[in-house]
Formats: sequence, structure tokens, C-alpha cells
Amino acid sequence: MSQALEASGVRVRAPGKINLFFEVGGAQDDGYHDVASAYQAVSLYEDVWASPSDEFTVSISGTVDVTGVPADDRNLAVRAARLVAQRIGHAGGVHLDIVKHVPVAGGMGGGSADAAAALVACDALWEAELGTAELHKLAARLGADVPFALMGGTAVGTGRGDQLSPALAKGRFDWVVVPSGAGLSTPDVYRHLDELRARPDINAGARVPAVAPGVLHALRAADPIALAEHTRNDLQIAALSLRPELREVLELGEESGALAGMVSGSGPTLAFLTVDPESALELQITLSAAGYEALHVHGPVAGARVVT
Repeated sequence: MSQALEASGVRVRAPGKINLFFEVGGAQDDGYHDVASAYQAVSLYEDVWASPSDEFTVSISGTVDVTGVPADDRNLAVRAARLVAQRIGHAGGVHLDIVKHVPVAGGMGGGSADAAAALVACDALWEAELGTAELHKLAARLGADVPFALMGGTAVGTGRGDQLSPALAKGRFDWVVVPSGAGLSTPDVYRHLDELRARPDINAGARVPAVAPGVLHALRAADPIALAEHTRNDLQIAALSLRPELREVLELGEESGALAGMVSGSGPTLAFLTVDPESALELQITLSAAGYEALHVHGPVAGARVVT
């Protein structure tokens, strides 16, 4: 390890994400679901500092409530660091200092961004030079959203969501996201979706999920109006059933100029697509005046990167 890295450590920034489209297939025998998702990395970031240590330790702070984030080996970033150490035979440990800005358990992949950042940070700190392909293999072992947090940009995810193909997205898309005070458990949302789909009046889900072609056409055309016509999230019905108060916020956002409003991932964070930055600012002001925390973000942005 170079003296510079020994002294200062490594800082990596990784983005949260919004699911522009999320189709969920039926439950498999193992309880998991195949999905088809269009992900977009947005300008709400997690920062991770990695510094030399004899042990694997982590400290967590941020602008969001981090009360429920584990500060031990259950933390996904610590698991990521251990994977890199095992892969290269590193005998020591690392201290990870995580500063969170993505809502916790909010459906925007904050924990996955931490893990992606830890992979990149440890690779740089230990001068492992594993390369993109190897880091993506490690990322896929940690969770479906971790490979995308590494990649960034816009991508289509299939299988469990970790089989990624870059999607061409021209221009900039502006969003207003509204976090919620309490998170939602992703397994609970999927479980509730299965319960709802057992009813005859609820769509049972596609046999082989696929991203709607209109989504990809709108991204290529840099057309938020067209994108709004095709956004969809199959998990939304379950998230709103578990947290019905979110409907009021969705209605307010859509009545106040949003092209479309949707639950982000498994929720409960809400994402509102707008036509341009000025419209996003106006919507942010309206939602803030109504008493909601509202953040203006844009995408696509790069994946996990070392910050010098």
C-alpha cells in the first residue's frame, strides 16, 4: 500500500437509484421473483471513506435517519469489504466511515450504494486492481441492486435484477423525491404483493417480466413526457396497501405539475418525474410548503467512483 493511501485512505461516492419501470414475475419455488427493471442512477449519493485497520469496523452518519443501519457484520458495506479481502488474500481489515444521504429502507438502494462504494474503496485502498468484471461478480453476491450501483447511468436489469444491460439515455431527467419517516422492508413488500396477487381481481404478474419498449424509446429520445406514459412499478400496489397515507402525497404531486408519480422500488420513497429543472424546483417548493421533505435530483449519473 502506498504511503499516500496509508495516510489518507480512500473516498468513494456511489449514487442512489430510481426504478423507472419495475415488473415483477410470480414467486418462484424458492420464494424469489424474476423481475425486469429500468434503473436510473440519480444525484443523491452515499459517501464511504476506507482507511487501514487491523479489524473490519464501520461508523455511520448522515443527513438521513441512520438509527436502523447495522454497524457490525450485518452491514452490507462491511460484507463487501470482507469479500474483497477474501478475494485477494488481504490479512488485515479496514475501517469504513459511511455518510448517508439516500433514505434508509426507502427503495432507492442506499445500502447497495454503500456496498458498491466499499468494493471500489477497498480495491483502491489495497491496490488490488481487480477490474470491473471481477468487482461486478462480487457485487452480484451481495444483492441485486449492488451491481447497478457500481455501473450507474441507466440500465435494464433482468433475472433477480442483477443481470444488467446498459440502456441508452440521452439528456437529463429531473425528479423530485419525497422520503418517508419510516422505511419499508423489501421482503415484506414482496410478501404482501404475493398475498394481493392471490386475489382474483389483481394481476398475477408476467410469466417472463420485460421492460416495456416505450420506456427504452423515451430514454433514447430524452423525452420525459413519453417516459411518464410508460413508468410502472408492480410493487407499488403492495407498498401503498401497507402505507396508505402515501396515496395523498402521490395525488398532491401529480396535481401539482408532476408528469408521473410512483413508489421508488419497494418504497416508501416517492419519485415524481418532471419535464425540466424549473418544473422540478416548483414541485419541490409546493411539496415542501405542504409539509413534506422534497429533494430535487437528476439522472443519469455515474456509478461508484473514487473521489480525489
